[in-house]
Amino acid sequence: MNHSIDYGPAFAMATCNLDPGDVVIAEGGAMVSMSPGIEVATTSGAAGGGVFGGLKRAALGGESFFMNTFTATAAAQISFAPASPGDIISHALDGSNPLLVTSGSYLFSGNGVAVDTKWGGAKTFFSREGLFLLNCSGSGDLFLSSYGAIRKVDLVAGQMFTVDTGHIVAFDATLTYQVRKFGNWKSTLLGGEGLVVELTGPGSVWVQTRSIQSFAGFLAPFLPTQTSGNAASGIGGLFSS
Repeated sequence: MNHSIDYGPAFAMATCNLDPGDVVIAEGGAMVSMSPGIEVATTSGAAGGGVFGGLKRAALGGESFFMNTFTATAAAQISFAPASPGDIISHALDGSNPLLVTSGSYLFSGNGVAVDTKWGGAKTFFSREGLFLLNCSGSGDLFLSSYGAIRKVDLVAGQMFTVDTGHIVAFDATLTYQVRKFGNWKSTLLGGEGLVVELTGPGSVWVQTRSIQSFAGFLAPFLPTQTSGNAASGIGGLFSS
């Protein structure tokens, strides 16, 4: 499947050129445009797992319950983009090394890629990304999106790397990981970092340069409350100076 990624890293859009018989599976709402010659089917389990798999992705993985399957009946073109401003990357799975993807970062994939949730246990119990990671396995192209630009970091065996949980996009299943506090409880609660994930190689990790949780925290003081009256006055404070 030939593809291009344009307009990144701020407003990335992925465009795929499909041959007859090519199949693309996408998160609900990700499609931007498509040419004639593509059939669309909406199911709860297009990326693997049937109805139960769809429920697990929605309730536990932060993804849409419904997935759209696009099948090319002729040579065609289709494009996808994430809901938030940011980047898109493609990663070729070869069947041997699954990728663990954080909630909301999965955009679309080829038909040979299976997407399921993976129990993280107590290691991710307090993670802001939730209890589950998406486990992407199989063979084919996997497309991930971010809030902000994406940086790939390659770790050799035994090398450690610490990332704020809100900045993780994905990492190789070969990495071991542990979610922990940022310093002591005072640093965790007052230092602005919250929780971090400590990754140990070998493998690669993809991080996003912005955190949607941090952006939400930045906006919170300007949003209206029950006593503030009107939304315009709150948001207007952002530009009053």
